[in-house]
Amino acid sequence: MHQRIAIIEDEKDIVDLVRYNFRKEGFDVESFSNGKDGLEYIRKNTVDLVLLDIMLPDLDGMDICRRVRADERLKGLPIIFLTAKGEEIDRVVGLELGADDYVVKPFSPRELVARAKAVLRRQEAVLGKADVIEVSELRLDSRTREVTVRGRPIQLSALEFRLLHFLASQPRRVFSREQLLDNVWGRDRFVTPRTVDVHIRRLREKIEKQEGSPQYVQTVRGSGYRFSPGDADSQES
Repeated sequence: MHQRIAIIEDEKDIVDLVRYNFRKEGFDVESFSNGKDGLEYIRKNTVDLVLLDIMLPDLDGMDICRRVRADERLKGLPIIFLTAKGEEIDRVVGLELGADDYVVKPFSPRELVARAKAVLRRQEAVLGKADVIEVSELRLDSRTREVTVRGRPIQLSALEFRLLHFLASQPRRVFSREQLLDNVWGRDRFVTPRTVDVHIRRLREKIEKQEGSPQYVQTVRGSGYRFSPGDADSQES
């Protein structure tokens, strides 16, 4: 069964170019010229990846991303922004909203296909690991992408889930910011190590009792971050 991609983009030339290149690689492609129709489609159909323009005639891409991430059923759906807004602040805002990648126009179709495949591989890698990880009062289920803390469901973006799952699946191991960028974001990501700190902070706000004294995602000064399994040998450095 082919993977299905939804393109929400109002520039016909770009849609035709993207559709041609992805279909050539074996993907099923559906396209929408406005945000309302695209959002309705992905809510009603099974989609593996969304290519999303930011500047749309009705709902903008940022708003669509917020709505997808707030939807319990869709929160793990991979999203790549396609946009002419290439400033670093725009990329940071897009990624903080939960986008998995950010591609600036004009772009190489081959590069876009490669980056889409990389996002899908990372998604599959998470789903292919241990189904359930339970540590103290934290529980992650990679099948349903559900996270609970003390029995309370926690809303995480796809990127936040991958970051937490990557750390939790290798407890006690210390990862530098660069290693986390390579393994969670991907090597072709146009972001800085500061992005890791931003997402760690947002993750702690959601899962930790006290962000200033984290139980799970801990800082190892001068080295990076690690996940603590909660035993006596894993106190924060």
